[in-house]
Amino acid sequence: MTVLPPHPTTRRYTAAFIGVLATALLGFGTARPAAAQGFGASISPPRFELQVKPGQTQRQVIDIQHVGVEAGRFRVYTNDWALQADGSVVFSDALAPDSCRPWVALERRELSVEPNARYRYRFEITAPADAAVRECRFAIMVEGVDPARVAQANLNIPVGGRIAVIVYAAIGGAAPRLEVTAHRVAQINGRALPVLEVRNTGNAHGRMEGFLNGTDAAGQDFELSPSDLPILPGASRTVPIVPVTEERKPLPAIQYPFKVKGTLEWGAQRVPLEHTFTQ
Repeated sequence: MTVLPPHPTTRRYTAAFIGVLATALLGFGTARPAAAQGFGASISPPRFELQVKPGQTQRQVIDIQHVGVEAGRFRVYTNDWALQADGSVVFSDALAPDSCRPWVALERRELSVEPNARYRYRFEITAPADAAVRECRFAIMVEGVDPARVAQANLNIPVGGRIAVIVYAAIGGAAPRLEVTAHRVAQINGRALPVLEVRNTGNAHGRMEGFLNGTDAAGQDFELSPSDLPILPGASRTVPIVPVTEERKPLPAIQYPFKVKGTLEWGAQRVPLEHTFTQ
């Protein structure tokens, strides 16, 4: 990993931000600014999904904001990460055997952001000219050097931690190849939901997308969508199909058997789906 030279176009902008940092969940859910410990958003985007050609340099910017009452100092570095079977994530400073972190250049290793200011932080990925077709995955970690102080309920509270911005870079046209291998009903957070078992035989991660229509045994009609979970190359994952509801409304109870029909998508692929889920 190298550090980029100073660049005259690197700028700070006045805006609202947070000095609170915590480890984010890999941007696996809906794309939104990363949050920590109940405080405001701090870093966006939470993940990057890039296409990089061998021999090409890809330049990107992370937007770092700070609403601390004092200037915040941050350390920036890369990590490898691994997704565990239970969905948890393990970060590692040590280089993984197939790590592409040596391809990454960071603007700087430490920075200071004034209260109520924004910093546009640059990083680059340069794939070697002879790079194989594969997916490069790493995390950019933004960590508080000193506990930042955030005003809450008229108190200045010191808080610290780190946030992980996850980067997926498909090298040389790497792409997922997803296949639904089974369907069933499973208990997800105490609810009986239809799920798909999905296998990825491609060489890049994929996510199931699309909207489905369902009718349950009580005649209730549902609009559904698969959960936005990453399926890594060579892995299989249980993907819940969740009813789409207005924000803050509870999920309606589904009465089984439950007939579901529609189209699933990932990348440029579209696959029809029609299943009856029974308990």
